[in-house]
Amino acid sequence: MRKRRQQYQHGYLQKKARAEGAVWIGRWREDGKRKSVILGLCSTMTKSKARSKLDDILAPLNAHAGRGSHEMTVQEYIEGVYLPFGRRRWKDSTKGTTEQRISTHIAADLGGRLLRSVTRDDLQSFLDAKAAAGLSFSVVDHLRWDLNSIFALAANDGLVAGNPAEALFTPRECKRAEKRVMSPEDVVRGLAVLPLRERLIVKLAVLAGMRPGEIFGLRWPSVAKDHAVIRQRIYRGKTDTPKTTRSSRIVAFPRLVIRDVAAWRELALDSSGWVFPSERLSTPLWRDNVWNRSIAPVWKKIGLEWATFQVMRRTYATLSKVSGADPKVTADQMGHGLGVNLDVYARSGLPQLVEAVGRVEAMLESVNGPVM
Repeated sequence: MRKRRQQYQHGYLQKKARAEGAVWIGRWREDGKRKSVILGLCSTMTKSKARSKLDDILAPLNAHAGRGSHEMTVQEYIEGVYLPFGRRRWKDSTKGTTEQRISTHIAADLGGRLLRSVTRDDLQSFLDAKAAAGLSFSVVDHLRWDLNSIFALAANDGLVAGNPAEALFTPRECKRAEKRVMSPEDVVRGLAVLPLRERLIVKLAVLAGMRPGEIFGLRWPSVAKDHAVIRQRIYRGKTDTPKTTRSSRIVAFPRLVIRDVAAWRELALDSSGWVFPSERLSTPLWRDNVWNRSIAPVWKKIGLEWATFQVMRRTYATLSKVSGADPKVTADQMGHGLGVNLDVYARSGLPQLVEAVGRVEAMLESVNGPVM
């Protein structure tokens, strides 16, 4: 009789009372036998953390199950191996957006296909269809990266002969959003209509290049007169470590920020608490609440409602470039690599382009005289 292959295991969670307090129990089946393990106290571990820990425990079992079968579907592999493996290295922000994107698009459209049957043309047609459906370049490009990552791991597990997603490209038809930046005049107009708190928040983004999560994650002990030390950030109301290794850094304050920091510090009720606390004081402000309630409505009256936090940060990179600041110093201030600063954030306007071509022309004329 043919031995029945080990099935993929998702397991399930159970909350159980114990003397030390309620605990999360992870349960699953292995080789026809019931298995269970205590994952942690409910008081110190959220359900999502317990789920992630159980996925980690099941990942080797599922990977082994996969190697024994060529009849695994894309969805089985994503849920049983790829996501559990990815959760071990992803931050919460990456985890949330990546899992939603994979579930909504890849698992929904390709999940029922056998993993070994998916070809490069199938995957490129999938991306072409997403572009035709009107998805943005950013979303389709992330899906291309997801597919490459999923099938590279499957190839590493020996489930597919090679990675069919390795040569995929993002379709030219994808819509590219206009990457707007604020002019110096926009910045001055925007700051002039905001009260102190909101004005300082905007200045930290536009004049210091900080991410919104870093701004709302500031505590007074990490803020000096002329700089701040970035040790944490706020993501969806939760305290998290900085986005990347480069994000843990010192951020310098220009004079206009130093002035408002000093004024805002005088109003602080807790010198060791959040720089921008909520009404409860024990928690920080939420970025979306500040934007939707306090900044966007005011800026809409002067035509600046399009200048989101992402636009503000891009504005800092662009204005730094126009001012002649060293690109490496700007990248360090913003907490990312030089290539990201130049390729993603800093934008060149017509005056800078004219100046650049003019320099080439002047160089030729300095050698050969007027060029015909």
